[in-house]
Amino acid sequence: MTILSVENVSKSFPTAGEPLDVLRDVSLELAGGQSMAIVGPSGSGKSTLLQILGTLDRPDDGSVKLDGEDPFVLDDTQLAHWRNQRVGFIFQDHHLLPQLSVIENVLVPSLAVGRASADHIARATELLQAVGLSQRTGHLPSELSGGERERVAIARALLMRPALVLADEPTGNLDRRTAESVTAVLQTLQKENDAILICVTHSGALAAAMDQRQELVDGRLVAG
Repeated sequence: MTILSVENVSKSFPTAGEPLDVLRDVSLELAGGQSMAIVGPSGSGKSTLLQILGTLDRPDDGSVKLDGEDPFVLDDTQLAHWRNQRVGFIFQDHHLLPQLSVIENVLVPSLAVGRASADHIARATELLQAVGLSQRTGHLPSELSGGERERVAIARALLMRPALVLADEPTGNLDRRTAESVTAVLQTLQKENDAILICVTHSGALAAAMDQRQELVDGRLVAG
């Protein structure tokens, strides 16, 4: 079973005066199939923590390990490959490429390993069916609703069968009904793929749908 282990992660940023401590001794552990919401006010460090978990930033202290492996010991090329294979990202702004079709957008992560294989195309087709967009594979993002674009982003995040899925305000730009639909799709696919899901959110409804809810308070993660 996949295990994410985060121990005593700290992160600060330089300022004109004293360094700004954003994260202080943050620790958590999750297994495959589990989910967690991380809440807190803007500026509390939620996105910084998510970036560290996704290896887009490095901690000053502490460790992040997935199945016992520390990705931060890898060189930049190895780390980029590890991230592509092991982590899926979902953002509030879906970041779909406007010139690509729906299925081409889902296949983008496969391009990091060369070109989309028959298995990748089959996987993308399967995911688009799972998110209810099997009839929209050839459409451009501009032809989709906000909820449909976010569902494409979910499919893209899961293409490489990542062990860890990180979502930053995935329902932040959606109305209540669409947000509920996207949340249900995200949860269903995460469970089916036995992935770990961590959502940073201001949404009480999304947070309540996760297995655990934690809050960042003064840089520390506490039960919410």
